[in-house]
Amino acid sequence: MQPAPLPLTQELVLIGGGHAHALVLRMWGMNPLPGVRVTVIDPNPSAPYTGMLPGHIAGHYALDALEIDLVKLARFAGARLILGRASALDRDARLVHVPGRPPVPYDALGIDIGISSAPLTLDGFAEHGVPAKPLGPYADRWRAFLADGGGPVTVIGGGVGGVELAMAMAHALTQAGHPPRVTLLERDHILPGIGDRARATLRARLSKLGVDCREGASVGNVTADTVTLSDGSALPSALTVGAAGARPQAWLADTGLDLTDGYVTVGPDLQSVNTPAVFATGDCAHLSHAPRPKAGVFAVREAPILYRNLRAVLAGHPPPKTYRPQRDYMKLISLGDRAALLDKHGLSLSGRWLWRWKDRIDRRFMRKFHDLPAMPPPPLPAEHAAGMAEALGDKPACGGCGAKVSGTTLARVLAQLPTTGRLDVETQPGDDAAVLAIGGTRQVITTDHLRAFTEDPYLQTRIAAVHALGDAWAMGAKPQAALAQIILPRMAPALQDHWLAEIMAAAGSVFAEAGAEIVGGHTSLGTELTVGFTVTGLSDRAPITLAGARAGDALVLTKPIGSGTVLAGEMQMKAQGRWVMATLDQMARPQADAAAALAGAHAMTDVTGFGLAGHLLAICDASNLAAELDLDAIPLLPGAVELAEAGIHSTLYPGNRALADRISVPWGAKGELLFDPQTAGGLLAAIPADTTGEVLQRLRDAGHSAARIGRMVPGAPFVTVT
Repeated sequence: MQPAPLPLTQELVLIGGGHAHALVLRMWGMNPLPGVRVTVIDPNPSAPYTGMLPGHIAGHYALDALEIDLVKLARFAGARLILGRASALDRDARLVHVPGRPPVPYDALGIDIGISSAPLTLDGFAEHGVPAKPLGPYADRWRAFLADGGGPVTVIGGGVGGVELAMAMAHALTQAGHPPRVTLLERDHILPGIGDRARATLRARLSKLGVDCREGASVGNVTADTVTLSDGSALPSALTVGAAGARPQAWLADTGLDLTDGYVTVGPDLQSVNTPAVFATGDCAHLSHAPRPKAGVFAVREAPILYRNLRAVLAGHPPPKTYRPQRDYMKLISLGDRAALLDKHGLSLSGRWLWRWKDRIDRRFMRKFHDLPAMPPPPLPAEHAAGMAEALGDKPACGGCGAKVSGTTLARVLAQLPTTGRLDVETQPGDDAAVLAIGGTRQVITTDHLRAFTEDPYLQTRIAAVHALGDAWAMGAKPQAALAQIILPRMAPALQDHWLAEIMAAAGSVFAEAGAEIVGGHTSLGTELTVGFTVTGLSDRAPITLAGARAGDALVLTKPIGSGTVLAGEMQMKAQGRWVMATLDQMARPQADAAAALAGAHAMTDVTGFGLAGHLLAICDASNLAAELDLDAIPLLPGAVELAEAGIHSTLYPGNRALADRISVPWGAKGELLFDPQTAGGLLAAIPADTTGEVLQRLRDAGHSAARIGRMVPGAPFVTVT
């Protein structure tokens, strides 16, 4: 008997993708604790590294150089990533609340969410200014500002962070050929907490770059183009950046955690002093045993302690490690151009050689996340059946429709099925669903299930529900009822409750929005998560099948293609996180409104496992027509072309490619994507050509990335791509 997979028994949740959590995820991927499911909650698919932000603002680094890809890091750690912002904590029930989702359970919880900049409380700043932290929105705003021609800039806050950003922006404006009109405002004196020699050097550098430094200046309010001081004077400001001190995340105040000035109070083991199941690190934490200023160096050094202590708590042991921060730390401050200043223990040095040193330190840190180590799969047993290595292959098995049996194999087996003739079926083999004539009513019935391709059961279920509904929508039916088929990985009973509640909440919301109801189903435990649904729908008219296309019809596609390639790239950790999340977002998009816009189609199908080429050929075969496609008109998911050019394909791609003798296509990455299996793909419809403009407008108004991609033409079933 084969050994059973180890059951899941504990939930670890990490709120925030800060430096400490990023390092913990990397360590977890190299040495996970069996039986633990890890969840990361962050509003963004990537987290910027603070040490390189001034260099990015100054123009020395591309954005990719300072981004920690949380999607890729989560895949490496075997964790799920929830794109969302934690809003509340229930300590008694051990639940994290994230708007738009069921509560997320935890046995151990880490918080590493950083801080915001204090000017958020200034009149008008929230509407017109941008805080320096969190870093992502500020970096986005700055790039757009510079591209639009720049203008006067105001930085509120004269600490090290504000000074560093003022110099970086002045340098970048000068390099771009714009006047470096940067004003630095500080209500007290600039640069507290650093040595006198370093302060003098930085003052001189600010002056050389043309930064107008105003001390003793209090801000009254901020508008879209002005900063008004408390004395009534006004400064022109096309971009106002807040870097004045630190501000804790507001939602922490209602968590019941012990706080110090709004920050989570922790002891030497990094545990909350009044809630041992909760840990906090980085700028959002207050070290009760050794208070320190807010600086990224502490989060980095806390990471190994946090990793060891989380493992201990989840294994049922007391935390074994304590964190003792250094009393002082080396400050390496960027000077705008490729030079830096060092300040520690009163020692101050500056020069280009310090920039090169700082650059090496920063790039070495980022390589930890850009070059994640390849973890070898478990070795095969010393004795094993012949062909096992070939069956496993050298790449991870795809989920979703990439895990389907090939179309040729399926067609060969289905052709052998006997028919009794007792049912009044209006459709033919190859149609999206069966249509049964029952009395005076037509009922569509279809089924589909998906092997998990994401660690997030909620998102997986939403996509599986949209995918299952696709066949009913494609035939013009109104969804009626659904049966759920759920296979959970082996896990403790408490986890089964949470997982099933999360899965059914996701399914219930999708089917309710579609006008259908879940009426039952079946659950079991297995080796991995699989989610599927049997769906029925009602139609008061003849179904839209594959067979009704007419010569001259326009071909309309409602979603971009490339999901199989992007998901394969994600599994191989070669896809950028923003590509992956854009793909998942498209897959989770229901298509009831698209089906309504296409109600007058002559033929329609949803593009799923057999790719755009395979599903279009099915229309050609059933309608006895040929088709012409405009390759450049076909919408593509972000990253799909880049990954295809790198030779990345879904495991179902070779089977779909067997249709290549029935399609004339310019080979290359775009042509290969025609055979890419889609999951919860778009609707492909043959519609009257004279309605194309109106239909496309309705689809785009509803938010679909729809396009006219070709037409049906007379001739034997064949597809010509130009």
